[in-house]
Parts: sequence; C-alpha cells; structure tokens
Amino acid sequence: MKLYSWNVNGLRAVLAKGALQSFIKEHEPDILCLQETKAKQGQAEVDLPEYEEIWNSAERAGYSGTAIFTKIKPLSVRFGFFDEQDAMLGWEDAFGDARKEGRLLTAEFEDFYLVNAYVPNEKHSLERMGYREDVWDKALLAYMKQLEQTKPVIVCGDFNVAHEEIDLARPKENEGNAGFTKSGRQGMTNFLNNGFIDSWRSLHPGEQKYSWWSFRMGARKRNIGWRIDYFLVSKKLEKQIAAAEIYDDVMGSDHCPIMLELK
Repeated sequence: MKLYSWNVNGLRAVLAKGALQSFIKEHEPDILCLQETKAKQGQAEVDLPEYEEIWNSAERAGYSGTAIFTKIKPLSVRFGFFDEQDAMLGWEDAFGDARKEGRLLTAEFEDFYLVNAYVPNEKHSLERMGYREDVWDKALLAYMKQLEQTKPVIVCGDFNVAHEEIDLARPKENEGNAGFTKSGRQGMTNFLNNGFIDSWRSLHPGEQKYSWWSFRMGARKRNIGWRIDYFLVSKKLEKQIAAAEIYDDVMGSDHCPIMLELK
C-alpha cells in the first residue's frame, strides 16, 4: 500500500497547472492526503472517479484545509480532535481558532488510523510560537495517543518544523527562526519520544533532502530547502515500512509530495 502526502498550496492552482493530475497518473496512490487545499468541495474540478473524496475545509474562504483521496473506503472519518482535546483551554488567539481551519482529518482503515494534519506555523515574528507549543502540539500528541489505544496510527502532513540540523540547508542562519525554534523542534521530539517513528529519517539516516522551499531568492533552483513534511508511524507498524520517499523533482507547489509504502 502506498500513501502520499502533499501540501499543494492551493488545490485549484495545482490542478490548473496539471501537476496533480500528472502526479496521480504516474504514481497511482492508494491514498493521497493533501494540505492547504484553500477550497471547499465543489470549488475545485477534481476528476478522480476511482477515489473517494473526504474534505475538511476551513470556515474562512480560500484558506488552509485538508483532504483525503482514497481508493480504499474508510471504516470511519473524523473531522478535528476528540472532545478531550477540544476541552483544552486557549484555542482562540489573535489569529483565530485552528480548529476552524480544516487542519485535521482522520480516516480509519482496517489496520490503522490515518491522520492528515496541517500544523499551524509559528508566524514570521514567532507570534504563534506559544500557541503551537502549548496548544496545538499538545493536543495533537494527546489525540494520536488516544487513537493508538484502539489501533496503530499514521500521521502525515505539513508539520511546519525542521526537526534537526540535517533537515534544512542553512541551520545556523535559521536557528531560532520560525520552523526551527527550540520549542517547535521539541514538539517533534515529543512525538518521537512517545512511540512514533519518522519514517523517512528511519530509512535515510544521513541523507539531506527537502520538501519545502521559499519562493524567494531562487531557493528551489538552488535547493535551499527544509524538510517539514512527515509521515510519523506507530512503532507497531515499524516492520511494515517498506519505503519512504521525497519527490523533490515534482513541481506545482512550494512543497513537494512525500510517500510511505507499507508491506
């Protein structure tokens, strides 16, 4: 089974470029998770009759959003967190309520839960660093562990953090910047310390490869990038990881697709 994840930075835009259609035709995903769709179902002309479409769009038009396209019918679907995480204090801040932005979409399959996440960034001047650390990351970990009580969990998507220095081209220059703060990196460490595996890094321990590049200064052409897109997998599934890839040659967004193959 091959699962793919891609922050498309606007589904209508990537469809207009033909990038998504050509990618699906070439790779034929069993399940495809998209982040930053920036559209509601019906606003984008998606012609994929072999896939079931599941959308979690933001209340705000043209913003955020996740979607799952799957050939395998899910047993159940959940939009957002459980009540236990919703009951946490502090969801509303100066930028809004992340729960209303379509950032979390879960599909249950026979052998695992698949969580598609578009994690809030810390903002350029780090105005949302505390929100990310004290609210979102804590809620997401609690949610992952609650799901795991029933069956193994796979979490994919744009986590908006490079975990280690090897995960970005210029770590020294970016130390303390959004996406490479101590608290953001600690959030990823907490996921890994609580029984989840960074599938790509586990198979490519010394390799530098990136999944996001700034639009500025020709960063992608020069490969000055960051690895901020992940498949995190419950340790119970570790022996089933057959491959993990980053398709940094695929254009159409400021991110590229990533893949997890399970035996």
